[in-house]
Amino acid sequence: MTDPVEPEQQNLSDPHPPLMFKRLGLNHVPRVLLLERECYPDPWTHGMFLQELENVNSHFFVAYLDETIIGYGGFWLLIDEAHVTRVTVNPAYRRRGYGTDIMRYLMDQAYQAGAVIMRLEVRETNIPAQKMYKKLGFVTEGRRPGYYQSTEEAAILMAYRF
Repeated sequence: MTDPVEPEQQNLSDPHPPLMFKRLGLNHVPRVLLLERECYPDPWTHGMFLQELENVNSHFFVAYLDETIIGYGGFWLLIDEAHVTRVTVNPAYRRRGYGTDIMRYLMDQAYQAGAVIMRLEVRETNIPAQKMYKKLGFVTEGRRPGYYQSTEEAAILMAYRF
């Protein structure tokens, strides 16, 4: 497998403008929290995002299109394993490749930080996300019944080896 490609290095004929990434800061939390509540049946709390700021293992980024935060994503790096904690795209910007851009950025950051594997859980019913992860080279490793407490939905476990 080749190293992940940063969005800035993608072909200029891409159908959408490139994203800019910034490390999650306290100033981002109110906007991220609004987006979180819009996108998830079991959203993270304000306190959970504050913990991401304090956690030395957390690598959490917001994705900007011009001056607008359109998504965010993060992972925890534990020794040489990156565990994706969130990948979120504003519903108004979905199906344009921005989720892929965010994941590529996270993959690149994890690789540069020394990860040899990246793991994640995805809702069993989130077929578009599963397809995106497979396109990026992730493979299914298993299934966890009842993983998502609010909906009792199963999680599909996926991994990518660098």
